[in-house]
Amino acid sequence: MDVAGDPLAAVAMLVQSIGVPFPGEALLLAAAAWATARHLPLAMVLVAGYLGATAGSDIGYFLGRRGGRPFVERFGSTFHIRPGHLALAELAFARHGDKAVLVAHLVFGLRTWASMLAGMAHMPFWRFQIFSAAGSLVWVAAIVLAGYAVGSNLPLLGSIAGAIGIGGAVFIAVVVSVLLVAQERATRRR
Repeated sequence: MDVAGDPLAAVAMLVQSIGVPFPGEALLLAAAAWATARHLPLAMVLVAGYLGATAGSDIGYFLGRRGGRPFVERFGSTFHIRPGHLALAELAFARHGDKAVLVAHLVFGLRTWASMLAGMAHMPFWRFQIFSAAGSLVWVAAIVLAGYAVGSNLPLLGSIAGAIGIGGAVFIAVVVSVLLVAQERATRRR
C-alpha cells in the first residue's frame, strides 16, 4: 500500500462520490492511518482523496445534467426516492443550491444527490465546482485527520482491542448497528 495507497484512495473516493455504494471513507481512513503508521507523506493521501472526491462529484453533476429528472425517477425507487421527495429537493435546491452543494459533502449519502440535483437544476458548472471543491476539501481533510489519529495511536488501539476482546467488539458493533437502524427509520418517517 506504500505505492498503491494514494491511487486507491483516489479511486475509492471517485467511485463513492459518483453514487456507487462503496466504502470510500473507510478506504481513505485506512490509507491515512497506514501512511501515518509508516511515516509516509499524509499530504499525498489528502490530495488523492480530494481529487477523487471532486472528480466523482463532477461526474454526478454531469449525470444529473444529461440524464436529469427521468434518470432519477427511473432509478430513484431503488434508493427509496419518491417523486414527492424529488420535487421538495428541487425546490430546496433552487433556493439554496450553493449551500446545499457545500453542506451535502459533509453528510453521508447526500453528496451524490446534491451533485445530480445541481446538474438537473442547470447550476452553472463553475459555480458548482467552487462549492463542490470546498465541500470535498473539508470532508476529505476530516477523514484524513481521523486516519492520522488512528495511525498515530495504533499501539493504544491494539491494547484497547485486546482488553475488550471479541465479545466487546461484537457488543459495540451491535449497539452501533441498532443506533444506525433507528436513525434510518426516524429519517424515513420524517
